[in-house]
Amino acid sequence: MPLRVALAALAALALAGPVSAADKPNVVVILADDLGYGDVKCLNPEGKIPTPNIDRLAASGMVFTDANTPSGVCSPTRYGLITGRYPWRSKLKSGVLGGLSPRLIEPGRVTVAQLLKDSGYHTACIGKWHLGMDWQLKPDKKVTELGIEPRDQVFNVEYDRPIKNGPTAVGFDHYFGISASLDMVPYTFIENDRVTANPTEDRDFPFFPGRTTGPRCRKGPAAPGFEAENVLPELTKRAVAYLGERARAKTPFFLYVPLAAPHTPILPTKDWHGKSGLTPYADFVMATDAAVGEVLAALKANGLEENTLVVLTSDNGCSPQADIPALLKLGHNPSHVFRGQKADIFEGGHRVPFVVRWPGKVPAGAKTDRTVCLTDLTATCAELIGAKLPDDVGEDSISFAAAWASPKDPPARTGLVVQSVNGSFAVREGKWKLCLCPGSGGWSAPRPGKDEAGLPAVQLYDLEADVAEKTNLQDKHPDVVERLTKQLEKWVADGRSTTGKPQQNTTPVTIRKK
Repeated sequence: MPLRVALAALAALALAGPVSAADKPNVVVILADDLGYGDVKCLNPEGKIPTPNIDRLAASGMVFTDANTPSGVCSPTRYGLITGRYPWRSKLKSGVLGGLSPRLIEPGRVTVAQLLKDSGYHTACIGKWHLGMDWQLKPDKKVTELGIEPRDQVFNVEYDRPIKNGPTAVGFDHYFGISASLDMVPYTFIENDRVTANPTEDRDFPFFPGRTTGPRCRKGPAAPGFEAENVLPELTKRAVAYLGERARAKTPFFLYVPLAAPHTPILPTKDWHGKSGLTPYADFVMATDAAVGEVLAALKANGLEENTLVVLTSDNGCSPQADIPALLKLGHNPSHVFRGQKADIFEGGHRVPFVVRWPGKVPAGAKTDRTVCLTDLTATCAELIGAKLPDDVGEDSISFAAAWASPKDPPARTGLVVQSVNGSFAVREGKWKLCLCPGSGGWSAPRPGKDEAGLPAVQLYDLEADVAEKTNLQDKHPDVVERLTKQLEKWVADGRSTTGKPQQNTTPVTIRKK
């Protein structure tokens, strides 16, 4: 039977009813932090940073060349990945959370972890959370809810007391990691609902190795002995150990590994210094690729490789803290052919690496230009286990499993909504992309409120003819502008972008920023 026919039959069987425990694949999702599309060699052959482990993963699986995050920054993207729901439907309308922010995921909301746990999976998150958790506060003290806490709040927490409503409250059986980005307090590891060491010191870290001047991480509570450069190795070690444990348990598992690299502080361990011959950021990308390689090697060593679906992606584009101008001078573009960078509404802000491997199910060495979004993980996992999503679960999630059988067929996802750091919206329909803002909505020019004078209030791009988003066609295709605007308005009003009963957004949504 041809592979395409066999996979189509498998998909049909999965939808026909529950899948037996023996047939349920393990699922490993590795989410890099600020890894640009152009940082991965198999996606950018002109790139100068070696990524041999991700390249091998791609050679044994499928590369999605039109994969998108729902936001140009981390907290909202992580919300979308975990819930299958666009993040702007939540309370968070722009920006990111801090390390002390309370829980963002709504009580009672079913996550992809909970979905799989309810189907008999053991679930674990090992890495950077950045979706809020409820720290116990000192009397009469507070922390910022929907943003990064200021310096005067960082010691408002009783760090030696249990944490409520973290990862283990939203479907994960086990958690080990850090509360937010590695340049945010507190500088200590968390295991399940407690810190592993009380952060009694007041410290910070440089953004780059060997620098005593220049930008530094936010100063605040740090555990004795905690060093930022040791976070990537420790998370990797924990993920590898978890795979060994699950191999002995012989039950299906879901492992979510949201790495804190190559995000700032860009601090690879000393054995990676200078390895790229480029910049510290390039060294850190190589170290991140090596961490991916260790996780993949552990799958193979424990006999888990054949029945494990692996997804490798990133939470947004490359950050300007990587010193993009210096990389460009060396012939490396972290955004590849795309305009913009992390935080932007442009493709460089949200077009990310996306590699899928499942031996015998996903064709090796395949590529597809189907549009996918990180919110699609929920519906894909539901299809794998033969589950039908309730109306109030994964409202913006569309399974990408069909792409494995027929990568050239029309995609299941025909539309997409993305958001920049300041809350500006863009909506996709096939080749068309409508941005409801005059500039980047982020950190590259034209910057919001700084470089936008005289620009039209909307941008329309034909991504087939102009993937670099250089020519604004909004005045030539008013019909397309109107159609896409109405489509976005409908998806906002319906509380969902998929078929099903309309749902409520957590808080009201304003499409156009003033």
